[in-house]
Amino acid sequence: MTFAVARSRDEAHLYLDLHPCDECGSVDTTWDSAVAVVDGELANRYTGTCEGCGKERVFWFGLPEQEIIPEGYPTFGGPEPSQLLDAGQWRWVADLITGDLPDDDPHEARRSLAIARAAVEEVVKFIPPGEDAVPDGAFWSEQGREVYEAEPSRFAIDRLLAARTAYREQAEGYPEEKA
Repeated sequence: MTFAVARSRDEAHLYLDLHPCDECGSVDTTWDSAVAVVDGELANRYTGTCEGCGKERVFWFGLPEQEIIPEGYPTFGGPEPSQLLDAGQWRWVADLITGDLPDDDPHEARRSLAIARAAVEEVVKFIPPGEDAVPDGAFWSEQGREVYEAEPSRFAIDRLLAARTAYREQAEGYPEEKA
């Protein structure tokens, strides 16, 4: 049995946050993870109990060929594109986060913008070398296709790099926390 690879803990947890309980729709679950062997292959098993309805939840992810060493927050993965979230879903995550920044909490706003910037960087990973936009095959989820079809030009390399820069500059506009 082959599982889609979760390149990092941050990517796995984002995926889990985007997949609510199919019984009650809650995303409130405290997850435990453990590495296990399935059909002779190592896999990461996430288990938890839905806090909304009490249903046991289980997700399996493949392990990356090479461990990803976190380089700041968040670290979603290495240079390869995600197998869990498609390009449209990553762009949706950036849009969702930047659409509701906590202006009264500079630390949380900077953290949110770091996630949005990293999500846009994940979209860029879907663009093949020498190309100038995300290819059609990088949208495999219904949600991802809807985001793409709403405005395909948002997946051009120049628009993605401009968004990444804008999120970085916006984050720099929030004051640093005092120690």
